[in-house]
Amino acid sequence: MASSHSSSPVPQGSSSDVFIKKEVDPTKHIRPVQSLPDVCPKEPTGDSHSLCVAPSLVTDQHKWTIYHSKVNLPAALNDPRLAKRESDFFTKTWGLDFVDTEVIPSFYLPQISKEHFTVYQQEISQREKIHERCKNICPPKDTFDRTLLHSHDKSRTDLEQVPKIFMKPDFALDDSLTFNSVLPWSHFNTAGGKGNRDAASSKLLQEKLSHYLDIVEVNIAHQISLRSEAFFHAMTSQHELQDYLKKTSQAVKMLRDKIAQIDKVMCEGSLHILRLALSRNNCVKVYNKLKLMATVHQTQPTVQVLLSASEFVGALDLISTTQEVLQQELQGIHSFRHLGSQLCELEKLIDKMMIAEFSTYCHSDLNRPLEDDCQILEEEKLVSLVFGLLKQRKLNFLEIYSEEMIITAKNIIKQCVINKVSQIEELDTDAVTKLADQMRMLNFPQWFDLLKDIFFKFTVFLQRVKATLNIIHNVVLSVLDKNQRTRELEEISQQKNAAKDNSLDTEVAYLIQEGIFVSDAFSENELTPITIDTTSQRNASPNSEPCSSDSVSEPECTTDSSSSKEQTSSSATPGGVDIMVNEDMKLTDLELGKLVNNIQELLYSASDICHDRAVKFLMSRAKDGFLEKLNSTEFITLSRLMETFILDTEQICGRKSMSLLGALQSQANKFVNRFHEERKTKLSLLLDNERWKQADVPAEFQDLVDSLSDGKIALPEKKSGVTEERKPAEVLIVEGQQYAVVGTVLLLIRIILEYCQCVDNIPSVTTDMLTRLSDLLKYFNSRSCQLVLGAGALQVVGLKTITTKNLALSSRCLQLIVHYIPVIRAHFEARLQPKQYSMLRHFDHITKDYHDHIAEISAKLVAIMDSLFDKLLSKYEVKAPVPSACFRNICKQMTKMHEAIIDLLPEEQTQMLFLRINASYKFHLKKQLSHLNVINDGGPQNGLVTADVAFYTGNLQALKGLKDLDLNMAEIWEQKR
Repeated sequence: MASSHSSSPVPQGSSSDVFIKKEVDPTKHIRPVQSLPDVCPKEPTGDSHSLCVAPSLVTDQHKWTIYHSKVNLPAALNDPRLAKRESDFFTKTWGLDFVDTEVIPSFYLPQISKEHFTVYQQEISQREKIHERCKNICPPKDTFDRTLLHSHDKSRTDLEQVPKIFMKPDFALDDSLTFNSVLPWSHFNTAGGKGNRDAASSKLLQEKLSHYLDIVEVNIAHQISLRSEAFFHAMTSQHELQDYLKKTSQAVKMLRDKIAQIDKVMCEGSLHILRLALSRNNCVKVYNKLKLMATVHQTQPTVQVLLSASEFVGALDLISTTQEVLQQELQGIHSFRHLGSQLCELEKLIDKMMIAEFSTYCHSDLNRPLEDDCQILEEEKLVSLVFGLLKQRKLNFLEIYSEEMIITAKNIIKQCVINKVSQIEELDTDAVTKLADQMRMLNFPQWFDLLKDIFFKFTVFLQRVKATLNIIHNVVLSVLDKNQRTRELEEISQQKNAAKDNSLDTEVAYLIQEGIFVSDAFSENELTPITIDTTSQRNASPNSEPCSSDSVSEPECTTDSSSSKEQTSSSATPGGVDIMVNEDMKLTDLELGKLVNNIQELLYSASDICHDRAVKFLMSRAKDGFLEKLNSTEFITLSRLMETFILDTEQICGRKSMSLLGALQSQANKFVNRFHEERKTKLSLLLDNERWKQADVPAEFQDLVDSLSDGKIALPEKKSGVTEERKPAEVLIVEGQQYAVVGTVLLLIRIILEYCQCVDNIPSVTTDMLTRLSDLLKYFNSRSCQLVLGAGALQVVGLKTITTKNLALSSRCLQLIVHYIPVIRAHFEARLQPKQYSMLRHFDHITKDYHDHIAEISAKLVAIMDSLFDKLLSKYEVKAPVPSACFRNICKQMTKMHEAIIDLLPEEQTQMLFLRINASYKFHLKKQLSHLNVINDGGPQNGLVTADVAFYTGNLQALKGLKDLDLNMAEIWEQKR
């Protein structure tokens, strides 16, 4: 059997495969045959690399596949594994001259070229590389049979006999070179007497080609035998499928016949009964529909009657129910085609009426006399209006109330001013026409009474607003509560319905499974409630009026929608009015929650409005500096009144408004500045006129100091008659110690107590007062230093000189202030917030400055004596008489110093001061003795010096307070050898 000329080349072994780019040495590695997926399930599996040389199902223009085969179908279907095979199968069927004929290309198939596969090659190349890399990394297990490997090697050996030219992908006999290579012309040339030889060569060539063809056919048959199991399995499955289809067709035919018999015997009668019941139900529905139409026809007159009685909620409920009936029950009724639009217009009219009625109510409620004890005006009407507005989703009604609050707050102040001005006869209202100017003509007591009246009426006004807003708040909360309960009931109902549906589905499934007709399982009694319920939903009047006497039955007279609207939830307002909540409030929880927040914000806004109007009233009076001119008592009274009003409004509204508090703080700051400037100016004038002489202490100042002994700072009340009988004291006694002071310091102590008292009266100015008081104390310290230590008093007051007495008196005054700084610090610390404690460092700095000043005064006193010692001892000569004039002079000056300070400074300070002075004396004496070369050698000069020193020591220890003073005069001698 010859091969077709157009057939593709037959594959050979890897060694002779001319169209594979990379030749493979069969001795190195033999790759087993890979099984085809899902085509031949019983085919032995092997290494995936074997498909690269064996025929494969993978379509590739460079590799041979089974689709290149053009062997006839009988040869393919012939089972090569049979024991006996008829060798003359083809000759018996087609005759001895059987040859393959050329297959004519089909005109309906397109010519496929390599360009058609270019895109596919580009897409699959990357995947192929990845696939090859994966195969190299994880090669499959060698599970094929060794016998197959042996047969495969044998077939590869046979294929190697076929020339490689037949394996080329571009093999075609129409190519002259290829044709000459396969069929040389020399075999067909009979010229030259070589005919017999050429004929033998041609026959040999034909046999060789036939041999090649047999090798290829054997290999092809071998490949087909490996996959023949799939062909026979498919044929067997096809026969079984046809048997199943035949049985199924017969079962369907029998079922249809049985169903037809059941329908004829059991269903026709029952269906006729059901049709009659359905007709009856339809007649009942038509009757109820006509009754419903008659009721809806009376909607407009009923709405007019309700509006005449201001029953807005009832009218809206009736309109809503009617609209629902028109859209559901009476949809498409030609006679009611205009009723829906008429009801919409009527609903818009009701909206306008409710808004106008609410605005009128707000005006009447807020502008009625504030002396009226009734806090809520017509509570039932307010509840009805709020329900109607909520039902219509008119949620901006609070803006109307807010505008009325602003107008009312302005009118309250205006009316209070008019009433106050009209009561004062001294005011010439004809000359001053403006109300603000008339108000500015009031003195502080009159204006304070006016402000008190305004604050009182604002408090009553806020209480009234809070009571009204509480009613609105309770209405909104009742609606919100009803929505939540309705949602819970719906969830419970849905769960019950779901459970019921599940049980019904289970029963129906059981009936169907048992083969029972489903309609027979439900009796007429079980279907009746559903029918009645469906009918009743279309059978009631929109305003829930009783049905007429010709109704079919009582249960059919009420609809489900109307009955649900009849269900209400009741709650009570603070005034005792029951709130009935309908179920058709179509407001979301988010909207209701926002409305509740707006109500609370409106109450805060009412407080802010009152505070803002009060601030404007204060600013109008403060234009001419009236508030800044108030004295401490008046300002404190005003501050307490404003703080009381702020606390009252905070208790009513639940939030502190900051505008009036800010205005009070601003005025307090101005008051503090003026307060501080007045006292600083006063202190400056006192210091400029102070002569730094000891002043007598009046009894009232001693009482003032005594009141501070327990640590509490407060100005004592003046006792008339008693202070005149008591004489002034020479010194100020503070906790058992005597302080000789000047008059300026006594007044400074009183000024400091005024600062502390102001902090108690106006707590909001604590920090400012602390700063100002620190500034005042620093000013006293620096100014006193300039006047005494800096000798500024010589020019300012006209003192001739700054004496030691002036210095000691200044030091003692500073010590008195230092004594009270811890008391002042504790007073402010108790009134400061913990975060403000850092401000107390000012007192630490002031204390340090005062101590430094006191030390400088002590150093100045020592320096005075030091210069005196230097002057006198530099002229000292060791000679008779004894005591010498130098030492007499020194003792005289020391006595004067002692007399100047002994009554001013305490004994301890006097001793310390004289110890320092004595040290200076010893230094200068030692220096002079060294200069005179006088040593402790027991000679005449030594005796004279010893006598002078003994005279000095005796005179010094004879002074008051210096008797036990250890002078240690032995240090003046230098030991010389």
